[in-house]
Amino acid sequence: MTGRVLLVRHGETTWNRAGRIQGWADATLTEEGREQARAVGSHLVDSHSVDRLVVSDLKRTLETAEVLRAVGIGADSERARAWRERDFGDLQGLTRTAIATRHPEYHRGGSLLSVRSVAGGESLPAFETRVREGWERLVGEVAAGETVAVVTHGGPIRAVLAEVAGRELASLATEFSPSNCGITEISVDGSGSDVVLRDGTDHLPA
Repeated sequence: MTGRVLLVRHGETTWNRAGRIQGWADATLTEEGREQARAVGSHLVDSHSVDRLVVSDLKRTLETAEVLRAVGIGADSERARAWRERDFGDLQGLTRTAIATRHPEYHRGGSLLSVRSVAGGESLPAFETRVREGWERLVGEVAAGETVAVVTHGGPIRAVLAEVAGRELASLATEFSPSNCGITEISVDGSGSDVVLRDGTDHLPA
């Protein structure tokens, strides 16, 4: 019998709305972000039996998890640093336009996640290793028939998808950015992992 991991991106934050790069910097949820969290929480209660709730230890994910528990997710929050967003160092707090102006090597329409090194931040290989180790640890703990919800960020979600699909993260990161409170569902068993749903958003308000 397979287990299931539900990767949930946090709700919209004030910096998301302003188009600012967050990384490890903390920003609070907007009211829309709280509404998104309530919607995904209600969907999880109605459609899944969540046995564990693993949460990145940054403010926006912890706030999202609090809303999930408020609407009925019964599992206690387990904080896990491995599920943090990538540390974008000196770029944190800047808009993509400002970054493109100051650093011509960064394409304004591209994914910062695919940039290999960032001044004052975390290299792409270090980020990939951190998330991969967290993912492997989690998969090793998932029991048959168990459902684990992980409240995390866009970067780690794409890193896990790249790992499961055997693809380069730098390439996959250019294809899409996970939606706030979108769900990516992955089935796991002894033979491996399979993506069941990528960034599902049907549960979110229009």
